[in-house]
Parts: sequence; C-alpha cells; structure tokens
Amino acid sequence: MSKEKLLSSLGRYLPEDRLGFVAEAYDFAESSHEGQVRLSGEPYIRHPLSTALHLADLKLDANCIAAALLHDVIEDCDVTPEQLDERFGPEVTRLVDGVSKLTRLELMAIRRANGHRIDDSATQAENLRKMLVAMAQDIRVVLIKLADRLHNMSTLRALPRQRQLNIARETMDIYAPLAHRLGMADLKWKLEDLAFRVLQPDRYRQISRLLIQKRTKRERYVSQVTHLLKSALDDAGIEADVTGRPKHIYSIHRKMARYAAQGKEFDQIHDLFALRVLVREVVDCYATLGITHGIWHPIPGQFDDYIANPRENSYQSLHTSVIAEDGVPMEIQIRTFEMHQVSEFGIAAHWRYKEGAKGTSHFEDRMTWVRQLLEWQREVSGAEEFLESVKTDLLPNQVFVYTPKGEVKELPAGATPIDFAYRIHTDIGHKCSGARVNGKLTSLDYSLQNGDTVQILTSNKVQGPRLDWLNSDMGYVNTAGARQAIRLWFRKQERAENMQRGQELMDKERKRLGLDFTVDEIADKLSFTTKDDLYTAIGSGAISIHQITTRLSGAEKQAPVYDPGTEAGPDFNAGVTVMGVGDVLTRLARCCQPLPGNEIMGFITRAHGVSVHRKSCHNITNVTEPERLIEVGWGSTARLYPVRIEIEGKDRVGLLRDITTVVSAEKVNISGVVTEAHQDGTVTEHLSLGTNGISQLSRIFNRLEKVPGVLRVRRSDHHSQAAKAAIAS
Repeated sequence: MSKEKLLSSLGRYLPEDRLGFVAEAYDFAESSHEGQVRLSGEPYIRHPLSTALHLADLKLDANCIAAALLHDVIEDCDVTPEQLDERFGPEVTRLVDGVSKLTRLELMAIRRANGHRIDDSATQAENLRKMLVAMAQDIRVVLIKLADRLHNMSTLRALPRQRQLNIARETMDIYAPLAHRLGMADLKWKLEDLAFRVLQPDRYRQISRLLIQKRTKRERYVSQVTHLLKSALDDAGIEADVTGRPKHIYSIHRKMARYAAQGKEFDQIHDLFALRVLVREVVDCYATLGITHGIWHPIPGQFDDYIANPRENSYQSLHTSVIAEDGVPMEIQIRTFEMHQVSEFGIAAHWRYKEGAKGTSHFEDRMTWVRQLLEWQREVSGAEEFLESVKTDLLPNQVFVYTPKGEVKELPAGATPIDFAYRIHTDIGHKCSGARVNGKLTSLDYSLQNGDTVQILTSNKVQGPRLDWLNSDMGYVNTAGARQAIRLWFRKQERAENMQRGQELMDKERKRLGLDFTVDEIADKLSFTTKDDLYTAIGSGAISIHQITTRLSGAEKQAPVYDPGTEAGPDFNAGVTVMGVGDVLTRLARCCQPLPGNEIMGFITRAHGVSVHRKSCHNITNVTEPERLIEVGWGSTARLYPVRIEIEGKDRVGLLRDITTVVSAEKVNISGVVTEAHQDGTVTEHLSLGTNGISQLSRIFNRLEKVPGVLRVRRSDHHSQAAKAAIAS
C-alpha cells in the first residue's frame, strides 16, 4: 500500500493537476503523522491512506480524497484548521473539521465507557445525531467516516476484546445500515462481515468453512449456468455481462437462521448459487427475465421488481429465483449497467469526478429522510426514543402506496393506515377515525401492501390519537414518525393538565398566604422562563409549593425555637435593613404584618423610626407623603414575626385542641386565640402566631388543612368585628 497506488487509482478519472493536489495532501499527512504508530504496530499513515483508497474506488472528487488523507491531523497532530485552510482551501478544511468532530465524540464515548462498559444510549444517540447533522451539511463527511470505520474494523484485533465488541456492535447497528440507506452495497456487506466476525467468531468460521468446502463445486456449477444463460441472451441479440454474484457471510447467516426455522438445510439457500446479469437498457432487463424463465422454472413467490418500485435508497433491479440445472435453487439479479453503478456507489455517485459537485434534485429528495430524522430528534424526549426512531426508519424494507389522488407515498414494510395518515399530515393522523384501502373499510392495524390505495377517514369529533395506538402488541403504529407525533400530542395534553393543576395550587397558595409577588415575579425569582413553565412544574410535582415558599422567604434552615422575649412590640429592630442607611430602628406595621417572603416598603415615621409594610398594604398604596417612603429589605437576622391566621371549620369538641397541637408541633408560639361561632354550626378560629416567614407558615397551613373538620385556612390581615370586640374585652 503506497502513495503511488493511490495516485494510480485516481489517475483513472482525475485530471493531472488534481493528482498533484492529492499528492501534496498525502505528503502533508505523512509528515504530520511521522513517528506515530497504531496499536497494530503499523505506521499511522496506513490508516488515512486506506481510507482514501476506498474513496478512490468510489471515484470521489479530489477534495474528498485530500480530506480523507488529512482527516486525523487536527485531532492527532496539533495541526490547526487555519493551517489547513491556508494550504488546501476552505472546502477541504470543512470536511476534515467535520470528521474530527465525529472522532472527538467517539473518543468522549470511550472515556465515558468507564472500564470498557458498553456506551449508554445517550452517547450513541449524540454520536448519531452529530453524524446526521454532518450528512445534512455535506454527505462527504459521512462517506469519509464510513471509509474510516471500514479500515478500523479490519484492524480491530489490536484492541481489547470489550472494545472490539463495542465497536462491532455499533458498526452493525448504525454504520452498516447507514451505508445501506446511502445505497453503498459494497461497503455495507464488508462492514457487516467484519462486525459479524467479531460478534460471533465461531459462527463466522463455521459458515466460512462451509463455503470453502463447496467452493470448487460452486464455481464449476456457476460457470456452467453462466455459459448457458449467456448463450441464450446472445442468441436473442441482448448484449449482457453475466457473472456469479459474491457471497457475503453475514447475509448467509441471516438466511440460514430463517431457513432453519423452516427445517431447510444450508444447500437450499437460494443465493448460495447466484448470478448477476448486466444489460444496456431497461427493456433488456425484462427481456432477459423472460428468457431466464424460459430456460428454468421460476420459484413461486420469489420475484421482486425493484425497477418499477425502487427501494428507498434508489436501488433498482429485477430479482428472481429459479430451479436451475440438477434441481439447484438459484437467485438471479437483472439490472442495467447504470443501475449497477448506483447499487455499488450509492449516494457517493453524486460526488464523483467533479470538484464541488452539487446534488441534483434527485439527490435532495434522497436526503429528505436525514432532515426528517433531525426533526424527530428535536421532538423526542430522550436518547432511547431517538435511537428507536433511527433504527426503525433507517433500514426498513419499503412499501409504496397511493393516495386517492394517485400520489405515491413510501413507507416502511409493516406500516398501517395510521402510519400513512401521519405521513400525510400530523393533524390527519390525530383526527383519524378509520380507513378505506382499495375502496373497502379496513381495520387500522392492517399492514399496507405495495400498490394499495389508501383513504383516511377523519372526524372533527375525534379529539386526538388513542393511547393504545402506542401499544406495540396491538400493531396500530409501526413507524417512528407516527409514534413521535402521538407521544408529542400526549405530552402536550399532559402539560395542559399539569399547567391547570399548577395554576390552581399557586393561586390558592398566594391567596391564603397573602403573597404580594405576581406569578411572573415568582417565576422569575425561581428561574422559570414563563409562568406557564412554573405552573407545569408545580402541577407535575417537579417543584412543590413548600419549595417555592422556602425559596421566596430564604428560610432554608429549620425555624428557631420560639422565645417570647423576641415577640414584636411597638418598638424593636425588625430584622429589616434600610437601603443606604446605617443602623436604623425598624418595626413591623400591625396593619399588614409583613413576613419574610413578602415584598416590603419602609415608611419613615416621626417618632418611631421606620415602619415596615407590605407593598400591597393600603397604607402604602394610599400614602399622602410619598417622599417618606424608603426602600427596605429583609435582613439575615433569624427572628420571629407576628402573623394572624383564620381557620374555618365545623364546630366540634376538641377542634381547637387539635389546631393548637398542630401549631405547637411546629414549635410556633400562639400569642392569642379568638373563637367566633356562627349560626350555621361552623366556627372561625383567629390565631396570633410568631413565625420565621412564609415558608413555615405554608407548612403550618398544610398541616392544619388535614385536621378533621377544618374547611379553610388563610392568612388574615384584619380580624372580624366580633374578633376585635373579643380582643377589646
């Protein structure tokens, strides 16, 4: 493997001046990696060279080849993007930087693996999301990454066993399906076989031995049937290239597993003996099919027309299985030379030969699934859902169905009318009440078939999807897009219910505690973006009312033991700081009895220092001398503050005893009690307490509401006339 081999391969399709550009990139990479070796012991330059050689086989442009050679220099050689930009231009730098970012994610995942444990779904989802973003921006970033992974897979033996398993599993789950989705069949089967060799080494060796044992016999047989079919095509005047199709070990393993369930043997797998026929025109494909079926008897149910109905990755071919010479089952693929190029190169064909090649409209259509996956990623709630959506829709077999207007819609095999409805539009899915398939009413769990015409029945009475649609056992929904839309609908409904419940709880607490803050102010103080977010958090239980009152009052510590000597009197220091002034006498106003957690304002009295009121107090809002108002704030001194509360309940023996027991359990002193009886058999208890703030007061209220017979508890700024008379007496 050498620089000369790479340039020779590139020389078959690149002009001379671009060969010099690639040679310069190779020399720069070789000098940058000088002295570096891989764990296998080989010089490091072998890795980027192998990556570039594979991309050269795909006939990619010079910028992509140069980026493949340089893809590790930023990460491993302290080369800056600015240096690359100056020497090789912005396009190469962008490609190298894109690959480097993906590499850094893999390294972070390895470090987080903590003792070589398998990476968690969040890490794998983030890796995949970054790769999809890179694909949406420039597909060549991922083509380089796929070629990079192919060479890494061939050198895994130098790594610890657990690392080998982790990388092989990720290759099988993500990289091989991605190569398939991009139409790169050659790369797909190579990645699968390399991963299978690591994941199931014994099974890999067993199948390899079976193939080797029958190799001579198989090659002799394939040569015989190839000559027979080629002669028939020549006689019909059809120019064709007929060859044996290569065998892929992982593909054979999967077929053996399916055939074992049917009681069949290794020799009965159809594509152990397989031919590929390449012709010039599409019409020749169907003519060849007729000639083939004229020579050998076709096996019922083993014919697929992927020319009329291409696969999701643009793959086109005719597939048929026949009983060939000596009764041997054999699979035959028939396609044009152009179709074969698409099959082998896939989406890479859009970047071949020309510098800065732009995707055609067909290319853009084929990339819409990448953008769709990214849209779903923004809506899903977690990494597992995202991985589920990718693994479900990244590599599905496809069915093609029609709308009533004749538009073709592509869906994964197993899709249902509900999946179809959501593919048309989310609102149609939400309002789906039934479906007609080919003009007949059909159950919503029906698996759509190729060529079906589907009409979705909707109803304005339907308020949304049914929860059981998400039950995988019911079979109603089988595409990730539909599942995400349904989950998002239920999340929004749940949010609305939580928001309403949270608003009710918040309004109740503000009213009973007499909080002066608006809900917007409370949300801001608690770092919520909007009051709706605050309501949702309360309604869902993410934050409790007690946590809110605690944070508002700043009383995180347990309330101090009550000392009657600290009770507020007419003149005392109320634990309030006066803004911009030194030590000033303060007292809490009796009219509104502010507590820590209330917004407060000071009023300069003529003889008793500063009187502290709640900002909502009528004596502040209606003040006639606004120049005597002064900004004040709660200090850090722990003390007790007087507050009056009202407890309404059904009159019974022991009610007051139970109330005072609850209050005393909170180590809160009761400095006064007035009972007010009513003719309807209810009673109002007026209590004067000493608390350390609204947090403690909220806790007391919660406990009092659980006392049998108690109907309502609230803070009272003013006693009733009866209570005032009782106090006066």
